[in-house]
Amino acid sequence: MKTHGILNSDISRVLSYMGHTDRICIGDCGLPIPEETERIDLALKFGQPSFMDVLKEVSADMKIEKIILAEEIKEQNPVQLNAICKYFENLPDSVKPEIEYVSHAELKELTKNCRAVIRSGETTPYSNIILQSGCLF
Repeated sequence: MKTHGILNSDISRVLSYMGHTDRICIGDCGLPIPEETERIDLALKFGQPSFMDVLKEVSADMKIEKIILAEEIKEQNPVQLNAICKYFENLPDSVKPEIEYVSHAELKELTKNCRAVIRSGETTPYSNIILQSGCLF
């Protein structure tokens, strides 16, 4: 049995299969998930687990070179955007990911090429992020 790290076997498996530039998405409970993309559903009830709780655990277990957010988060959910930016700003410069903004429609299209979408219980708008895997060496 694992003693630390992500205990969810599906998330742990997907992260272990990821290579450089592969992507995984963490979404709020309303993000549509394409049929062809694996769904890892963590939602227990509205708000739980939170988007930030899931993001912190997943990002602690992977090397991230880029994050992709919906442009709409800037105006529709600045509190969540601030939490995301603050979290990544606190990382050492050597591991700070690039931030890219795309339309929400484009972000939803990009989920088709993610290894998986992790569904949180988050209920605030545009609380969705795509994490692109970096290279460990």
